[in-house]
Amino acid sequence: MHLTPASSRHGRRDTPKETGLSPISMTDTPDGMQLACYRWEPDPAVAHGRGIYMLHGLGEHAGRHDRLACWLADRGWQVAAHDHRGHGRSTGHRATLRHPDDLVEDAVRQLRAWSAELAQPPVLLGHSLGGLLAARIGLRGDLPLDGLVLASPPFQVTLPAWKTEALKLLANWAPDLRVGHGLRTLQISHDPIAVRAYYDDPLVHDRMTGKLARFIHDAGAQALADAPTLRWRTLLLVAGADAIVDPAGSRAFADHAPPGMLALRWYDRAWHELFNETPELAAPVYADLDHWLAQFPQGAPVIPATPAANP
Repeated sequence: MHLTPASSRHGRRDTPKETGLSPISMTDTPDGMQLACYRWEPDPAVAHGRGIYMLHGLGEHAGRHDRLACWLADRGWQVAAHDHRGHGRSTGHRATLRHPDDLVEDAVRQLRAWSAELAQPPVLLGHSLGGLLAARIGLRGDLPLDGLVLASPPFQVTLPAWKTEALKLLANWAPDLRVGHGLRTLQISHDPIAVRAYYDDPLVHDRMTGKLARFIHDAGAQALADAPTLRWRTLLLVAGADAIVDPAGSRAFADHAPPGMLALRWYDRAWHELFNETPELAAPVYADLDHWLAQFPQGAPVIPATPAANP
């Protein structure tokens, strides 16, 4: 069964629109978790056969990116996503990992299956924590991709010093104890409707464990160290006024990526959720994504993207 949102059946839109969403299937993991999986199918009249796999952020779920997925489907892309374990409709204790790379390995299995179904590598698009996971997967180099889109990835995180130290202590002494993550979620977007929807969403949580915090810290540091080995064309979208992740981490990643492999787009006034910003602030984000995706037609070889731009 494929989920085809009504909004993706009526032609191309330039302004994203939200629709209802429900999981289309549950996928078992080798260690007994169940992941809620989603699909957005384009109208056959515009479908071009290529795919985009989306990875969502911390404490949320894939359904919060429904309008982005529908916007992509309107442009002919087949889109798929899953809720991370311990998130959304997937099983597992909130914010709890059994092993540090659980989220990465879950995503890799889903990507391999999605690639086989498409009969070609997909573009991997990640927001926030999903962007860090996407970078980690891309930097491994063992899974063919049609490109990477990293939106507000937490290569460095903005937290009060006391919170950072507390999470370090938890990682050492109580790695599975769930506490509030302390992020400034009132500043995810300038759009009050998006913020209210976030707080009203029963599938959103604010939990963090020391084990997950350590994974984010270590994975961010490793991504910065491995940036010179980046081999997939990459679009890096950065909210310059982000109060949740430190934009300086993305600048450092871009500075260390191979010349010509990464396109950096910086939005000075935007907050963390670039795709859920006000129309004024989100419009250039969608336009840049549209332009970047259009640069590489179906069947184009994997080649370096445009050089990183200095904001």
